[in-house]
Amino acid sequence: MKTRITEMLGIQHPIVLSGMSWISVPKMVAAVSNAGGLGILATGPLDADQTRKAIKEIKSLTNKPFGTNATLLFPGASENAQVALDEKVPVINFSLGKGDWIVKAAHEYGAKVIATVVNDKHAKRAQDYGCDGLLVTGYEAAAHGGDATTFCLIPSIASAVSIPIIAAGGVADGRGLAAALALGAEGAAMGTRLMTTQESPLHETYKNLSIEKSVYDTVYSTRFDGLGCRVLDTKAARKAIRESLNLKKLIEALPNSMDIARQLHLPYFKLFLGVMASGWKNAKQLAFMANAFKAIRVATEYGDLTQGVLPVGQSTGLIKDNPTVAEVIERTVREAEEVIQRLSGTSIPVKSAAPRAEKAKASPKPKAKSSKKASPAAEG
Repeated sequence: MKTRITEMLGIQHPIVLSGMSWISVPKMVAAVSNAGGLGILATGPLDADQTRKAIKEIKSLTNKPFGTNATLLFPGASENAQVALDEKVPVINFSLGKGDWIVKAAHEYGAKVIATVVNDKHAKRAQDYGCDGLLVTGYEAAAHGGDATTFCLIPSIASAVSIPIIAAGGVADGRGLAAALALGAEGAAMGTRLMTTQESPLHETYKNLSIEKSVYDTVYSTRFDGLGCRVLDTKAARKAIRESLNLKKLIEALPNSMDIARQLHLPYFKLFLGVMASGWKNAKQLAFMANAFKAIRVATEYGDLTQGVLPVGQSTGLIKDNPTVAEVIERTVREAEEVIQRLSGTSIPVKSAAPRAEKAKASPKPKAKSSKKASPAAEG
């Protein structure tokens, strides 16, 4: 299946692994790339040295194109992006920040840059400073989807930009991929579907939950990590979003932010001062994220149902098994091709309006009797 995305990125299938923290690890990235898609390494939980090591591991596992992501709002993200540039990673994906400097540096060695966006304003801006493509995230998606659903968001942005689009949010099978292409996308990102696969490091407890849950079993709130975020509906998730950022959550954020600093090998005092100097709004956002990071990690790595919270999309209700990455990609493409073939062979008869118009002209309707009483529509 060829699209502008497959041609631009040099991949076989228009399927991309979303960069999910603690899930989109080197072995997972390589599995997707080896299966013909594009694996994207999640660098959020990594420091610069860990990012470099992960990139080298991916290169040892595959000779196919792959990417790394950088969530520019996170501490250490710019350093991770610079490592990706130094290592000449073929595709760089960034979000939650301005990545014009990434575009400039990546284009110098021939890499492609894809910006993650949720509205046409950011899409146009990303195109203006040279991004090669967009990963457009709809409301149904895991974690940070936009306010508009994929069904409306993709055609809206496709009409606003000329660069190719990868649709994210609600795609878990070939029907979703075919729909994304019909809406104006050139490919689809799959996070929720691919996290429940044999190669995925997601804990078995949450893999089983992802299979059991329906399309109604997610919750969306700004009270989990400070942004609009969709997570699996569990008691722990409900507890996490019950209250906004209060004194209790701020106190909890201190040890959690210390854990992040240790994980990223950043001096905590320097991190703390930097956060406070960035202003209350940003400090509040990072406090939210410190608590969320811990919840996501204990869910992903330990299967903790008491404190763990897992970002998943509504497409969790479409997942019925735990296959290999290659099986998911192969059948998704096969199903999409079958859907496209079936629709291309479907003809919808449309009766001409001319005979009816001629009949109406030949036999005009009698004039209605006048009445002083207004119609119900007029009264309304």
